[in-house]
Amino acid sequence: MPKYYNYKIYGYYLYFTSHCIVEAMHVHASDKRLTEGGSAKFFVKSDGDTTVIEQGNLNERELRKIQAFIKENYKEMYLTWAEYSDNGFYNN
Repeated sequence: MPKYYNYKIYGYYLYFTSHCIVEAMHVHASDKRLTEGGSAKFFVKSDGDTTVIEQGNLNERELRKIQAFIKENYKEMYLTWAEYSDNGFYNN
C-alpha cells in the first residue's frame, strides 16, 4: 500500500491502494488501518483542488486541513502517484 508520506498528516496517513490506480489521482486518509473502510477519499485536480468522494471518519475541520495540505503538496504527491499509475489528475 503506497503512502504519500511515511508519517501522519494532521493525525492521518495519506495513501492509495494498488488496486485503485486505475482511477484518477486520489488520496485516502486514515488514522489506523490503511484500508478504504472508514477512510476519507479525495480526488485531486490539476491545480491541487480536491473533490471529497468519501468523508470516512473525518470531521469537517479535519477534511479542510487535509485538503489544504494536499493543495500545498499535490505536485510532490503526484510524483509518488505517477510511479504506480499512468492516470493523471481528476477531470483531465
